[in-house]
Amino acid sequence: MEKKIIKWGIIGLGKIAAKFATDLATVENAELVAVASRSEGKATDFAKKFGAKNAYKSYEALAKDAEVDAVYIATPHSFHKEHAILCLENKKAVLCEKPFAMNLQEVEEMIAVAKENNVLLMEALWTYFLPHFTYVLDLVKTKKYGELKKLEADFGFYNTYDTDRRLFKKEVGGGSLLDIGIYPIFAALSTLGTPVTIEADAIFFKNGADAECNMLFNYKNATAHLKSTLLENTPTEAVFTFDTAIVKINTQFHAPSSVTILKNDTEETINFDYKTIGYSFETEHFNTLLRENKKQSNVMSFDFSRSLISILDTVRESINLTY
Repeated sequence: MEKKIIKWGIIGLGKIAAKFATDLATVENAELVAVASRSEGKATDFAKKFGAKNAYKSYEALAKDAEVDAVYIATPHSFHKEHAILCLENKKAVLCEKPFAMNLQEVEEMIAVAKENNVLLMEALWTYFLPHFTYVLDLVKTKKYGELKKLEADFGFYNTYDTDRRLFKKEVGGGSLLDIGIYPIFAALSTLGTPVTIEADAIFFKNGADAECNMLFNYKNATAHLKSTLLENTPTEAVFTFDTAIVKINTQFHAPSSVTILKNDTEETINFDYKTIGYSFETEHFNTLLRENKKQSNVMSFDFSRSLISILDTVRESINLTY
C-alpha cells in the first residue's frame, strides 16, 4: 500500500530550517509545500531554493493553508508556544524545535491545545533519533557493561558577543542554557532519568544572558557533570562510565557522530553510516506517527518533554536566570 505523502510547512526560516528542509528532501513520501517568514523576500528565496510552491509573509497564512499536514516550527524559543498553538488550532500537526517552550507552564499550554484539537505535537530534539545515540541508549537499557555510574557531557563553542544576534538576546531565550545546555541535560535525562538534586552555577554576559552554565546532577547511584558555554570551544563529547567500560560519544555528540568503547585496555570505535545531516530520522518518526493517527510520540513523549523543561526551569532557578 502506498504511504500517504506528508505535506510540510516550515515557520521561521533560519539555519536550522534550512538543514531540516535539506533532509526533508531525502525522506520518502514527504514534501515541502509551504514556508513562512516575516520577511517576504526571505520566504520567496527559501521556497525557491527548497522547491516549496507557497511562500507566505505571515505565519497565519501558512497555518491556514489547507494543503499543509504538518508544520516544523524553527522560530526563536520565545515564540514556540505562540506559533505552535496557532498551528494546532488550525489542525496542523506540529514538530516544534527544542526547547519546546520557555518554561513548563508554556509547555503545558501547548500540550493542552494539542489535546483539545486532537492533533499530533512533538518536540524536535533530533539527537533522540540518531543511530549513534540510540546505540548508546541500548547499552544503558541492556546493561551490557553493567550500571551507568557517571556521565560527563559538555557543549561549548566560542562566539563573539553580539546582542544583535538571537544567540545572545536574553528576551528571546538566548544564552548557553536553552540553546546548547539542553543537549547535555537531555543526555542525562534520557540515560539516568530525573536527578534527585541539581546544583548549578553560571557566568553571565552584560545583558544578563548566561554565557556559561556548569551543572551537577546527583542520582541515587550516579552523577552527571554537565556544561554549556559560549566562551570557549570544548570537546562537546558525552562520556558514559559503566561498571566495566567507558563509552564515549565523540565530538558533536548531539549530532551524527561515532562511539568509542574503552574496555580492559582495548579501544574500539564504531562509525555510523550517516547519509543525511541527521534531521531525517526525527522526521521519519514523526511522519509515521502522523500516518498512524498518533497524537504524541512514544519516544519524545509529552512526559519526557515535561521532565526536560522542568529540569531547565530548576537550573534557571538555581542560577537566578529569568527571561
